[in-house]
Amino acid sequence: MAEAGADKVRELIANARFVLFDFDGPICQLFAGHSADDVAKDLVSWLEGHGLRALLTDEERKHPDPHVVLKAVNERHPRSDLVAELEERLTQQELKAVGSAQPTAYADPLIRTWRAVGCRLAVATNNSPRTVKDYLGGRDLLDCFDSHVYGRTSDLDLMKPNPDCLNRALRAMGGAPADSLMIGDAPADCEAAGRAGIPFLGYARNEEKETLLRAAGAEAVVDSLEPILIQLRERG
Repeated sequence: MAEAGADKVRELIANARFVLFDFDGPICQLFAGHSADDVAKDLVSWLEGHGLRALLTDEERKHPDPHVVLKAVNERHPRSDLVAELEERLTQQELKAVGSAQPTAYADPLIRTWRAVGCRLAVATNNSPRTVKDYLGGRDLLDCFDSHVYGRTSDLDLMKPNPDCLNRALRAMGGAPADSLMIGDAPADCEAAGRAGIPFLGYARNEEKETLLRAAGAEAVVDSLEPILIQLRERG
């Protein structure tokens, strides 16, 4: 990080009493061993098997992000039984992926350290909360969050960039946006934080991610969680 960027990160960390993490990216790579592209293809195949191929455009059928498929169907059949079935199928695929998910470097000690210095923690994600709790429980991290996990609901219109899951997290913890920090790796995370009035810190594991975050308006971006952990330990 450049010095100016480092100063901004230090400021964000120093001011944060409530920290909201996105899940897939900042905490782990959920689909490290269970390809997200394959999951998206599974959802498309399921739709085609039910005679619903025409629901998706060619671009949506080929998209590697299963959330794109889910959102596309919800746009055309909002809050329908079809959407509920497709969402449950995605949840089952996410739960299957937990077993081969790879922890993001420094995420586990960062979570434990942030909790140890007195911050309240939550997860605000577009993944199923069942998936998040399963992963965190398997790594003995769930207690660090006091079960404050806010994810995808039956109302898919509330997925990020809608700030709903961030707002639910802060209401439950009694936190104010100005005293909080959102850590995410996608433009939707940055937009949701902005709409909720929460300062944002981007995590970009590659240049493409950083470019997208900067284009979305992220002023502070790190390519590793290590400098955050170091600063917290120095503060503690």
